[in-house]
Amino acid sequence: MAGRAASIEPALMTPIPNQTSPVFSQPHLLGIEGLSVSDVLNLLTLAHNYVELSRHGEKKLSVLRGRTQINLFFEASTRTQSSFELAGKRLGADVMNMSVKSSSVSKGETLIDTAVTLNAMNPDLLVIRHASAGAAALLAQKVGCAVINAGDGAHEHPTQALLDALTIIRHKHRVEGLTVAICGDILHSRVARSNILLLQLLGASVRVVAPRPLLPAAIDRWGVQVFSRMEEGLKDCDIVMMLRLQLERMDGAFVPSVREYYRYFGLDEEKLAYAKPDALVMHPGPMNRGVEIASSVADGVQSVIREQVEMGVAVRMAVLDALARNRPVQAETPAPQGGEA
Repeated sequence: MAGRAASIEPALMTPIPNQTSPVFSQPHLLGIEGLSVSDVLNLLTLAHNYVELSRHGEKKLSVLRGRTQINLFFEASTRTQSSFELAGKRLGADVMNMSVKSSSVSKGETLIDTAVTLNAMNPDLLVIRHASAGAAALLAQKVGCAVINAGDGAHEHPTQALLDALTIIRHKHRVEGLTVAICGDILHSRVARSNILLLQLLGASVRVVAPRPLLPAAIDRWGVQVFSRMEEGLKDCDIVMMLRLQLERMDGAFVPSVREYYRYFGLDEEKLAYAKPDALVMHPGPMNRGVEIASSVADGVQSVIREQVEMGVAVRMAVLDALARNRPVQAETPAPQGGEA
């Protein structure tokens, strides 16, 4: 890992590569696991440049002109689905949001049958969020287009980790050598898993802070430091990343009460004081104010939560762009000519 810290920020300062040049070695983005440092830095380079584009008056490009993007969300999402839609449209793609509640899935159609149906429409990019771990990988085996995992169960959420890394680098100019505390519901969080994988890949030291019932059984094999007290886990941290209690995934009582959880594990100004004075406060959203984070901290000077949303659009533009480069551009089919039947 030595020496990597100095190379990350300059790598992100380069112009967007030629739009026909491959920048990503994988046909899909199913998770952070298995990605190389080169793949990650190339995606972050594209994303960094797309941040600047999105801040200009003219935001529309033709990078994905003629490409079709389908967003298939089996779970409700505001930030992720809307940012993928906006990302595709800013790049010039034809974007279709598939409403699962009104689709054949609600009538009993299986994921594989849905995949076959969608594949027949010849899309180029398919974004999926599903409650089951491995759903994106299964879909990738059944379709001929690039698949992007927008969250599968408690497994992974790769674009969230990428946008978090981009946010950190734009403030701290590096990832290597930083100490990051991920706090809250680690057990049910795909964000935590993807962030742990990515931050460690880029050389950060990662801590997790949570009550024992909200820690995975195999957490000791994740290469992280484990803390059960916020004061100890946040001491001298550079980044404090909060997670919400995912009550919709809980079967049974994992915490005595929300009030007691906030008392011991909610991030307030008193607990934040244990971190470094310039520590960044992050949250993937949606936030539960007064449960895992105080409003004074969420809206405070150390918070970069709103910036994470902006980085999300840029990262998803980069991912769509990078995966589209790996797919051949089909020649236009001549319009059928009229004639005798």
